[in-house]
Amino acid sequence: MAQLTVNGRPIEFRLAPDTPLLWALRDAANLTGTKYGCGTGDCGACTVIVDGQALRSCLITLGESEGRYVTTIEGLARDRSHPVQQAMVAEQAIQCGFCTPGIVMTAAALLHANPAPSDDEIKAAVPNICRCGVYPRLVRAIQRAARVARGEERISAAPAPGISAEDAANSVPAMRDPHPAQGQ
Repeated sequence: MAQLTVNGRPIEFRLAPDTPLLWALRDAANLTGTKYGCGTGDCGACTVIVDGQALRSCLITLGESEGRYVTTIEGLARDRSHPVQQAMVAEQAIQCGFCTPGIVMTAAALLHANPAPSDDEIKAAVPNICRCGVYPRLVRAIQRAARVARGEERISAAPAPGISAEDAANSVPAMRDPHPAQGQ
C-alpha cells in the first residue's frame, strides 16, 4: 500500500508498489486527465507535478511516490483559472487536446521554478510531443502565462465546464429550462 497526497487529498493505494503512478491515478483514482501516450516517458502526455517537479507518471512507481505530493491536471485549478490554462486557450495553443494536460503541467512547474523564462528556456523545459504541432503558439502561451502570473497582464476566465461554446462566445450565460422534463 502506498500513501501519498493527490491534489491536496491523502490517498492510500492498495496496489503493487511497482505499479506506475499513471495507472494508479487513472484506474484507481479515476483521474483520467493524465494521459497514456507512449509508456516510455518520451511524449509527456502523462506529466504530473510531484513535489513541485514535472515528472512523467509512466516512469515513476507507486513505491517511489510514497509520501509525496502529486498534482494532476484536475487539481491544478478546477475552474481553469491557472495562468497556463488561461493562456493556452487565449493563444489557441490547443488542437486535439490529448497532449494538453501534460503540457500544462510541465509549463506550470516551469513557471513555478522560473517566473520569467526565455523562449529557449521554455523550449528546453517543455519537451512534450504534440502531434498537432502547436509549438510556436505554445511558446507564446507560456510567455503570456508568465506575464499573467507576474501580474503584468490579465486574461478573462475561460468558460466553466458545461457552458456551450456559442454561449461562451456571446458572453451570454446558459439558460436553464424553468420547466425541465420530469426525471431531470
